[in-house]
Amino acid sequence: MNSETRAHHDRIDEADHAPRQRAIGLLSGANAEQLSAFWQGWANKPQWQDIRPPETGLVMTRGRIGGSGNAFNLGEATVTRCVIGLASGITGYGYILGRDHTKARIAALFDGLWQQTESKQQVEDQVLTPLEDAQANRDRQVRQETAATKVDFFTMVRGDD
Repeated sequence: MNSETRAHHDRIDEADHAPRQRAIGLLSGANAEQLSAFWQGWANKPQWQDIRPPETGLVMTRGRIGGSGNAFNLGEATVTRCVIGLASGITGYGYILGRDHTKARIAALFDGLWQQTESKQQVEDQVLTPLEDAQANRDRQVRQETAATKVDFFTMVRGDD
């Protein structure tokens, strides 16, 4: 890795922070079949190597009472992570819930491709936008199913005072 690439790699560009957070979130939340299908259909697969092969461990999850109260340890969650290096010098990261090593590696590959100028738009169009649309559809379906169970309570006023 040359010094210019290393400087780019080591520096966090604040303008890209939120979009990258969105990209990694969509990749980690996708199901394994979706990611595998996107990877199988990817035309120009890059040269890459594992920097940190997929490994599974536990993380402590935290919660807050009422969403804003005191924090407490909720429990442990199984997480798999993978770090890959593309031939261009870009490092891609994949973090997923569960033990699926293939999914973690594909997520890392797409993260790396998303960071490359020449493939970023392709990842957006062919991977992230479909994942975002699928998530929006799932969310809409859950809202509809939840709304169907809504019960309106009302009190009738008696004529007595």
